[in-house]
Amino acid sequence: MVECLPKILVVDDELSMREFLEVLLTQTGYGVSLAKNGKQAIRMIEEKNFDLLLCDIRLGDLTGLDILRAAKKKNPETIVIMISAYATTEVAVEAMNEGAYDFVPKPFDNNELKQAIKKALDLKDPKFKTELVNKDSLARLNFGKIVGNSPGMIRIYNLISQVAGTKTNILISGESGTGKELIARAIHDMSDRKDKPFVVVNCGGIPENLIESEFFGHVKGAFTGAIADKKGLFEAAHLGTIFLDEIGELSPMLQVKLLRALQETVVKPVGSTREISVDVRIISATNKNLEEEVVEGNFREDLFFRLNVIPIKVPPLRDRKGDIEILAHHFTEKYSKIMGKDIAKISSYAIAFLNTYTFPGNVRELENLIERSVALSSTNIILPESLTISMHKRRRWIEGHKESRFDLNAVAQGVNLDAILSSIESAYVEKAMEIAGGNKSKAAELLGITLRSIRYRMSKKEGEPIEEENKDYSCVDRERE
Repeated sequence: MVECLPKILVVDDELSMREFLEVLLTQTGYGVSLAKNGKQAIRMIEEKNFDLLLCDIRLGDLTGLDILRAAKKKNPETIVIMISAYATTEVAVEAMNEGAYDFVPKPFDNNELKQAIKKALDLKDPKFKTELVNKDSLARLNFGKIVGNSPGMIRIYNLISQVAGTKTNILISGESGTGKELIARAIHDMSDRKDKPFVVVNCGGIPENLIESEFFGHVKGAFTGAIADKKGLFEAAHLGTIFLDEIGELSPMLQVKLLRALQETVVKPVGSTREISVDVRIISATNKNLEEEVVEGNFREDLFFRLNVIPIKVPPLRDRKGDIEILAHHFTEKYSKIMGKDIAKISSYAIAFLNTYTFPGNVRELENLIERSVALSSTNIILPESLTISMHKRRRWIEGHKESRFDLNAVAQGVNLDAILSSIESAYVEKAMEIAGGNKSKAAELLGITLRSIRYRMSKKEGEPIEEENKDYSCVDRERE
């Protein structure tokens, strides 16, 4: 766990209340521990320091006042907020006199409780007023292969740190190519299950007639081709984590069987009457809107609630523009090493182009683009002409940026004139080729340039080898696509 996170101990003898407060406070941004009775709470207080205790008055074996006294004896700076549906005014006053920071009656308003906790922590230590993880602290954190420090990613790093130590089920949602599996892997690697299996299951890539066997295993003779017993993926992930990618692709039948496995923590191999107990942490991912799928009857509501205890929404790359340059350099370094090339950097013009592209394929598309560019580059620097994007995607990019290309007010903040002129040239070439029906001679005539010139520009766009005879050195503006 990240030490800068405020640590809260919830003490309540009601399981439903403990689970509710765990979800509420974890989503708010705190590290949460749970105690089901007074003795367990006192033992945890003696073993670990907590910034705040949220403690019920009635606990069965001990009272909340006993916990309050033990916490203050261990560390007088510990903040204690008492909660109860039955406490009298006298008890509340006694708790305050014993050093409780606040008393919150049940049932409480969620926002009021969160405000009381935030106010208490702000008074305790000003550092809790800042973001839980800021850019300077990222260097001290290990999030595996995830790269980026945009605000959206920092929020995800915070959430990873908070939930990694729990067994709570997590649902990661986001467009294809945003890195959902990397986030799941980071959660596993930061948990106490990190030395146990991390099993990846592509729910959309297994044939319907085999998926139950893949999930839960089968016994010899269960069906044609079952020549031996086979362990299922859930059993293989015992004590570890199972990552169910594209969970929205599961058939209704498998949804029912998965729900039972989650509820009862047992699986039954196909063709067997024997149930096998499994202890696995479930992390799911989808590029669909599962709430809409539930409304439309394509996904079971009860299964959705089981999987979606902690939701993590991954932003698309177009919403984290600040990460594009960082990712581009990261992938350049990665593929330079793999391919044995000595490519030192990406030119500022190339970065300017990347920053104006929408990347419908997200991080995966950027990685593929950089890999291809490193392979094609004949110099030790990635230039704009090395960045090859297909014609249909280039056209979509051009259409989406017509307005920004002529935003003269942007000059006050500084612009890249070469990148702007390049995008304008690309737009005219694309339009001329469209009007000319793909006839290069006609397109060149429409643009008032030579056939050699348009061949040169189009060859550079598509990343094709440019024959020496096709180069037109009379052109003042070189292609910087």
